[in-house]
Amino acid sequence: MRVDSQTRAVLAEIASFLDSQGVEAYVVGGFLRDALLGRESHDVDVAVVADPLSVGRQLADALAGHFVRLHEEHKAARIVLPAEKAVRSLDLLPLRADIETDLGERDLTINAMAVRVEALAGEAQPSIIDPYGGRRDLAEGTVRMVRPEAFRADPLRLLRAVRLCAELGFGLDPQTAAVMAENASFLSRAAPERQRDELMRILATSRAAPGLRLADNLGLLEPILPEVTATRGEEQPKEHQWDVFEHSLEAVAALDALLSSEEPADGHWARLWRELWRQMDEFPAVEGHFQEEVSEGHSRAALLKLAALLHDVAKPETRTIEDGGRMRFFGHAQVGARRSTAVARRLRFSGAEVRQVEAMVKEHLRPLQIARDGPPSRRALYRYFRDTGEAAIDVLFLSLADHLATVGPRLDWDDWRAHLSVVGYILAWRFQEKELAAPPRLVTGHDLMEALGLSPGPLVGRLLEAVQEAQAAGEVATREEALALARQELEQIGTKL
Repeated sequence: MRVDSQTRAVLAEIASFLDSQGVEAYVVGGFLRDALLGRESHDVDVAVVADPLSVGRQLADALAGHFVRLHEEHKAARIVLPAEKAVRSLDLLPLRADIETDLGERDLTINAMAVRVEALAGEAQPSIIDPYGGRRDLAEGTVRMVRPEAFRADPLRLLRAVRLCAELGFGLDPQTAAVMAENASFLSRAAPERQRDELMRILATSRAAPGLRLADNLGLLEPILPEVTATRGEEQPKEHQWDVFEHSLEAVAALDALLSSEEPADGHWARLWRELWRQMDEFPAVEGHFQEEVSEGHSRAALLKLAALLHDVAKPETRTIEDGGRMRFFGHAQVGARRSTAVARRLRFSGAEVRQVEAMVKEHLRPLQIARDGPPSRRALYRYFRDTGEAAIDVLFLSLADHLATVGPRLDWDDWRAHLSVVGYILAWRFQEKELAAPPRLVTGHDLMEALGLSPGPLVGRLLEAVQEAQAAGEVATREEALALARQELEQIGTKL
């Protein structure tokens, strides 16, 4: 069992305090599971034979932590510990009966184990209470239910089982899978934000695509993302290897491989990965970019995979067939952006995350569009970074994944390298010519109002944007040139009116 000395020290503090209060306590759940797997974990669940709300406040003071009331009815509490502590958070849960009965109420065998807090803090090989074969299932790599009723008691457990398969690379016990499929419709009863967090944890893994496929096979994708499952069977032009639904899942699979921290084992994906990150050697900030959190503990990488899953959701409603038989999806990116925004809001994503997803879906075709006739112009690049904002780098990677999910096994390596060159060209402009991507203003709105006799309003913003764009394109470089351009733009607007 892997528990480092710093974590044992925190557990010893907890054990000492609880012992002084005469409180019987057990470490349970995910921390114990991860310790047995040798995985690092900083969040600890402790079941106590006491009122967690009462003892939690006192324990928070003893640990110099911040007390959070999690659930009044179930009397659950969380202590957020100081940053220097090896344990990030401590959840206190009530133990209403004996420990084995309590474990029987849990969802999965690999989560239904317990160790006394003092034993885990002080013993190298503490005695593990494991009435349902959790250690056996860990060794065999199996996710198995404790009892069928567990999924109805808390329907989110359905999605959690899928998430653990994705996180750990485990298989799902067939009997458990059958029970989950029978109860799939109950998932919609779980709070949207809880659905969101489990979905994002699936997307944060390097097995997001298999996780999504498992969820879909069990009927669990439909309750969360009906917009995505509605694309099943939607045909695409002959350039596409798969229908819209499969294409979207393949785009996620491409990102699983491309964003991997290590070279994929599969030879095909390994070659794609090497060529991509060889190109990215010039831009070391890119790798760290995808590990950044946008909000709510959700990484850019996970949010990008969500956008990949949603990027073509509007294709069914925008599909047209021309007289010659050609299939088109005019405006699907713009309509898809609105649909994706609605999805993100329904799942209670933050405002920043909603804007990111919207921008990625809306602009996913843009990188190749601006490079259709050769290297993008300075004006086109300025507009690209203006319109994509914080999602500029993410859109480039979505474009790569979209390409790979379009051609599938028919990949042309020269086309792939050409696409990488476009991405490199755009990134070079972003990182090497930052002032061109966001040039310092030559004039302000006040300058324009004073020089042109304007009142505050949208027209001033329109003129400022015209000056900024011309500056990025290298057409103006001084305040006088900027004012002259603004005057010319104003005259043209007046003529049109």
